[in-house]
Amino acid sequence: MSAELHEAVRAGDVDCVRKLLVAGADCNFCDGDGLTALMLAAYAGNLPTVTMLIEGGAEVNAADKQGWTPLMKAAHNTEMDRGFPDVVQILIDAGANVEAAISYGIRPLMLAAGYGETAVVETLLKAGADVMARNDGGLTALMMVKQKHYVDVINMLHEAERDAGVGEGSCSAKNEPGSHVVTFLKPARKN
Repeated sequence: MSAELHEAVRAGDVDCVRKLLVAGADCNFCDGDGLTALMLAAYAGNLPTVTMLIEGGAEVNAADKQGWTPLMKAAHNTEMDRGFPDVVQILIDAGANVEAAISYGIRPLMLAAGYGETAVVETLLKAGADVMARNDGGLTALMMVKQKHYVDVINMLHEAERDAGVGEGSCSAKNEPGSHVVTFLKPARKN
């Protein structure tokens, strides 16, 4: 019945998911790759199914064999080329770890920034994601995204770094040694 739950989630069949959960399907069942139904629903951006699975007891911090959590999967779907900020928010509200890292120390904020997911970046920053966290190569999300020219994300991360006490006018180095970076900054907010 738990494998059927995965198939219903993949098909986006919310009614079938509901029936299977009521019948006792294990919402934390993992397939051979370590995927749970919540990971599948988060990756598809299926908010009603994500909500139903969380209410049914799905583990929001479960990780597949590569370390990807539902939150990381909702941050960006490569097949659809988009992230799902509403799903990210519901996962955070349910206790998802915004700092859980995958290989090379990549965190959800870094992944979302690297794909230009402005709304996901904003959601993660509001939830307290560490804008100064570094991956295993020593790069922050801002350092990573500057190479991709996602101006809205760059501006948002600059503002978050400035709010964290780092940024223009500070003594700390933010860019990879030897890098040449063009910075697009919005004017400072006037209070």
